[in-house]
Amino acid sequence: MTDNRSLKKVVMGSFIGGLIEWYDFFLYGTAAALVFNKIFFDNTDPLVGTLLSLTTFAIGFISRPLGGIIFGHFGDKIGRKKVLILTIYIMGLSTFLIGLLPSAQSIGIWAPILLCTLRVLQGIGIGGEYGGAALMTIEHSPESKKGFWAGLPQSSSSAGILLSTGIFTLVSKLPDAQFLSWGWRIPFLISILLLFIGVFIRTNVEESPDFKKNVLDKNDEAKMPVVELLRTDLKSVLITLGARFGEGISSNIFNVFTIAYISTQLKFNTTVSTTGIMIASAIGIFACPIFGAISDKVGRRIIYMISAFFVMAFSFPFFALINTKVPGIIALAIIVAYTFGPTMMFSVQSVLFAEQFETKVRYTGLSIAYQFSSILGGLTPLIATSLLVPLDGKPWLVSLYLLIVGLISFVSALFTKDSVKRKSRKNERITA
Repeated sequence: MTDNRSLKKVVMGSFIGGLIEWYDFFLYGTAAALVFNKIFFDNTDPLVGTLLSLTTFAIGFISRPLGGIIFGHFGDKIGRKKVLILTIYIMGLSTFLIGLLPSAQSIGIWAPILLCTLRVLQGIGIGGEYGGAALMTIEHSPESKKGFWAGLPQSSSSAGILLSTGIFTLVSKLPDAQFLSWGWRIPFLISILLLFIGVFIRTNVEESPDFKKNVLDKNDEAKMPVVELLRTDLKSVLITLGARFGEGISSNIFNVFTIAYISTQLKFNTTVSTTGIMIASAIGIFACPIFGAISDKVGRRIIYMISAFFVMAFSFPFFALINTKVPGIIALAIIVAYTFGPTMMFSVQSVLFAEQFETKVRYTGLSIAYQFSSILGGLTPLIATSLLVPLDGKPWLVSLYLLIVGLISFVSALFTKDSVKRKSRKNERITA
């Protein structure tokens, strides 16, 4: 356990790193839904352009497992801190360079090629970022409050959405010609400031005490963490993969796909959807540590299962509310869906998943569970857009898709190990 002052520094470092991670990634998602089809795929049919743009969004998710394996390996071998400094550089610089890319009108086919290349690098950086940032906080925290402390950096996801969506909303108010020419670049270029702040904080954070005590001091490093993980604990890998689907997929449907759906199918002002997402994100900043604190009392598993069940139950009502085309109802549907769906699951996800693995393979285990399941999450806007075709733009197949992944997560979470429940049963035996 770490003293309170050092713990706060660790949490701040994880939060800032997570903020950069999610700012970069959600910024790209918003731009892919609204801008990139016009900048990098402007010679295609609008629907085809949107599909191609969302494909580049998916590429980042496909490359994330590679980053998870590479940096998970070194994070379990040499420590969390060194790896996290490198990943934050990769993420920040990739996002900054996207803001400098010429359009397809200027350099032709090289524009989307360069965009895809930077998107791959962004995905690799983020693939190594999440596991380490989460573990730095979890492994510094006292047992009785791991959920609360881990919920604070998890709230950086909501803060990243809020910041990226807010800045993008501001620049989108520019006249169309200026917005498409240079306005959309501003949010990407701003990321360089966040990078400098993040690097400064992370260089002043101590290495994880759990890693030093259980791995370095005992000279118990896994020779090949990914091989040892899959050989000894494949069950936990599969369970966490399944549990992650509900959060990752619902997040991208309620965010990226919904923005694109409202814009292209309903022909409605996207400010309504971005406003709803911004409010939901603001709520999420406070909801994550609150849900985390509750999990310290009732267990992570029950919180996760309740949220997965909500995704199932709200899958059809969500699009029914969106299709009313009433601004207030649309915004409310997004706020409720995001808060009790992906935000609630995400708030306890890092602790629940980390508790499934031993310290010496935990970085790799958490990264594989999170990043491999992210492939389907990244493909979701593309899949969901394709599911509109059979029913002439009606979203009911998308709702069915949501229901199925919510069920998979519910069942998977049912089989997870919950340290809170184990400690409660142990205390009961001692008392008896």
